[in-house]
Parts: sequence; structure tokens; C-alpha cells
Amino acid sequence: MHFVFIPGAWHGGWSWHPVGHRVREAGHGATALTMPGLSLGDDPAGLSLDDAVDHIVTAVECRDLREVVLVGHSWGGIPITGAAHRLRDRLAGISYFSAFIPRRGESMARAMGPMEGFLTDTIAASPDRTIGLDFPTFQQGLMPGEPEAVQRLVYDQLMPQPGGYMLDALDLPGVETLGLPITYVLAENDISLAAPGTELAARVGVQPVLVPGGHEALLTSPDEVAKALLAG
Repeated sequence: MHFVFIPGAWHGGWSWHPVGHRVREAGHGATALTMPGLSLGDDPAGLSLDDAVDHIVTAVECRDLREVVLVGHSWGGIPITGAAHRLRDRLAGISYFSAFIPRRGESMARAMGPMEGFLTDTIAASPDRTIGLDFPTFQQGLMPGEPEAVQRLVYDQLMPQPGGYMLDALDLPGVETLGLPITYVLAENDISLAAPGTELAARVGVQPVLVPGGHEALLTSPDEVAKALLAG
């Protein structure tokens, strides 16, 4: 199989490298993608969710990858859901890791409930229509309990998230309609998901597989995350 890893909001493909190395050591292919606008030097202005989906589809098709397992972390669950519908014949499965699984027509911002207005207003006020993440929010929500030096190291890799990625929604049926194997791996101490992990997994008809750690367990517990993904 060939695992194609999609990062969460503000993150790049680098966040999947520890897991990807372990997947390769197990004899599989691994590709970690960074979405448009999230590399140093990118212009994030005007990017839409369609651009992220297109990027995944193009990367898989240009590499002529087969037996692909699409893996999305956090926000990355949205674009892999869109890409799966276009890559159906190339896929061996779909895996979500502590990821959001959208209902039809539900954006990431909408899923955040009371936070939707703040997200919308912040993006609208930004000159390039992005939204950043401050260190205390990252520290307390995404990586609580880790040494501050480690938190700071990860935080310094983050980039502002293109607003369209948060405000746009997919007009597609759920991936469970594609007839593909689906797994949902959940970090057991994750406190930053837009809905309980068990509820998100139930949207695609599966039970979550628990791994230790919080939202950034792909960096802090890569052995366990890789093992869970490979078992799926």
C-alpha cells in the first residue's frame, strides 16, 4: 500500500514524517503532502477548499499511485473526504487520525459552533484572508502537558491557515458510500476536536482505535499511530 498523509490546519507534511518513516520501515510507500499556502513563500490569498482537494488528487495522479490509503489529521479529514470521491479507483482505504469528518455542507468553521463568528470575522479582517494560531492556544489545546521546548519547536513550524480552507464546505455524500475500508484512529487525550471522536467515527460507521497522547500524537507517539494505521 502507499499511504498519502494530509496534515491538519496550520501544519505541513513535516508533521507526518515520524509516522511516515515507520510506515516505510514496514514495507509500504509513504508520501506526506503540504497543502497550498502552507509552505514558507506561498501566497495563501484566495485559496479555497477545492484547491486543497485538487492538490491531493493531482499529487496522487501525477505519481500514478495505486493501492493508496488516504490519511488525514484534524482538518485534513475534510480534503481527504473530497479527494476520496475523485480517487476511488486508486484507493485501498481511508484513514482518519483525530480528524474532523464533515457532514454534507458543513465547513470547519461551522463545526466549531460558537467559534464560527470569530473565525469568520478574523479571516475577513486579515489582508490575505488567513487565520493564525497563538502560542497559548496551541500549547493548551493541541499539545498540553508536553515540555514547553517541544511545544515551541512544533509551534514555530506552523503557518497561517488559508481562510477558504476553514469556511468552505463539501457538497458530497459521506465516504462510507464509496465501499472502501475506513478506519478512525483517535488520540485518547485529544481535547481539541470539534466533536467527540466516537461521534465522528460513527459518522462513517466505525469504532475508533485509541492510541496514547493528545492532538499531536502523530509527533509524540508515532510508533503507536503508525501501528494503528497499518493494522487498519
